[in-house]
Amino acid sequence: MSTLALLVVLLLDLVGLMLIGALAYAVYRRPTLSQPLTAALTGAGVFVAAVAVIVTTGRPVISGALTRSCA
Repeated sequence: MSTLALLVVLLLDLVGLMLIGALAYAVYRRPTLSQPLTAALTGAGVFVAAVAVIVTTGRPVISGALTRSCA
């Protein structure tokens, strides 16, 4: 992955963590919505899935280069 792509993923991580924290705080302030830990973990799971998709999208170039060098 290029440096720019890694920077974008890092910024996405930071924004995602801020959103998860905001979600947990909002649910904490309004307990009728749900349990704070459950909401934060659900948000974290969705966030991890999104980051995994982004990282996987950049992977074929790297794995293709490794495949060609081993053959």
